Amino acid sequence: MSHAHTNLRRVPVQQRSADRLARILDAGASLLDETGYEQLSTRAVADRAGVPIGSVYRFFPNKRALVDALAERNLQTYAERIVARLEVIPEREWRAAIDAVLDEYLAMKRSVPGFALVDFGPPVPAAGPLDEEVNRLVAGRLAELLSGHLGRGHDGAASDDGLLRTVLVCVQAADALLQLAFRADPEGDPGLVAETRILLRAYLAHVLE
Repeated sequence: MSHAHTNLRRVPVQQRSADRLARILDAGASLLDETGYEQLSTRAVADRAGVPIGSVYRFFPNKRALVDALAERNLQTYAERIVARLEVIPEREWRAAIDAVLDEYLAMKRSVPGFALVDFGPPVPAAGPLDEEVNRLVAGRLAELLSGHLGRGHDGAASDDGLLRTVLVCVQAADALLQLAFRADPEGDPGLVAETRILLRAYLAHVLE
């Protein structure tokens, strides 16, 4: 899958420019873990990346655009990791597929710099329309990847709209529960994570079986 670069002022063409962009995003991600979003500055990102401040502004007009691009990269990485997992899971094995989707998210939440604060959308003070927009974006990507494993053709997911609705319900429910789990424990409260897995499996069993 190619990176859409929808949040960039300028799309890198040469490898050197692409490498510089990657360093800028990596720097932003590590600083998010250290300072949080409010204290993040483009100057600090430039210093951490070892590039002139003009290089940051060549790609991003402000820190919000940088964080949006980081969220986009996170979603791309997440999709690639899921694709790799699904390659060894037979179609229609939806339980294993859903476990893979959940496990990859948890692994990124625990290990990818900046992901704890910015997973697939910019940090916001409270739930609102932006959260819903991000969840619909994630659900759309996952619906594409999981169409074979979630059994398009079953009554509950017989159409593209039905499949998207099914995945959106999973994403919305898991998002709420996992936010709670990671507020309770930086590694994700094990009990809440386990309950999230049970909830997803129970809902999909109702829809798909």
